[in-house]
Amino acid sequence: MSAERQEKGVVDVNTLPGILANSRLILWQGDITRLRVDAVMDADSSGLLGCLLPCHGCVDNAIHSAAGLRLRDACSRMMEAQGYPEPVGRAKLTPGYQLPAQYVLHTVGPVVHGDVTARNRKDLADCYRSCLALVADHQLRSIAFCCISTGEFHFPKQEAAEIALHMVSNFLRASSSLQKVVFNVFKKRAFQKAACFIRRVTTACGNALSPVMTARMTMRNLSAAW
Repeated sequence: MSAERQEKGVVDVNTLPGILANSRLILWQGDITRLRVDAVMDADSSGLLGCLLPCHGCVDNAIHSAAGLRLRDACSRMMEAQGYPEPVGRAKLTPGYQLPAQYVLHTVGPVVHGDVTARNRKDLADCYRSCLALVADHQLRSIAFCCISTGEFHFPKQEAAEIALHMVSNFLRASSSLQKVVFNVFKKRAFQKAACFIRRVTTACGNALSPVMTARMTMRNLSAAW
């Protein structure tokens, strides 16, 4: 695992630029398992045992594969002690093991069937709320979020991005310990769209937009490509 990590390379969160005026919010395109942050978030299934489909392209599979078998063992012991599947909207913390990240935050997002419901929205907000509560409890200074529930769980991308940004922005206004929040984008197309939009906003508005408004507009542009 160490050789694989060395081959992929490690990206230190402290070297990544913030979104315009807000240095605490970061947009980054790449493999989340390369990030040296205090914690990365894993979008899990209710068993918390990682993706059971070999070579599947989901973030759950990527994180468990890079962290090594000790992560699955730790999750298995945790779930056995709990005695029931992990409910949607909660979060748990484990070591990162072979990841550059110190910890992994595990959360189960809502599955959308048809139209998005108020319960779906609340459950997704709870995922971010629960992860951020653990960040505060453990006084973590940096975290990387993937986008929860927008893949095979079918949550609409724009609305998911808006919920994510709303929850993170509110937390940052009240938090003194969390210094870096990375919104991880894996697809190159998504990053290119965001970069073009940021350049456009910078040219048109300079620093007139508040950091929260700038980030919200950026995430709305991103959401179509997530």
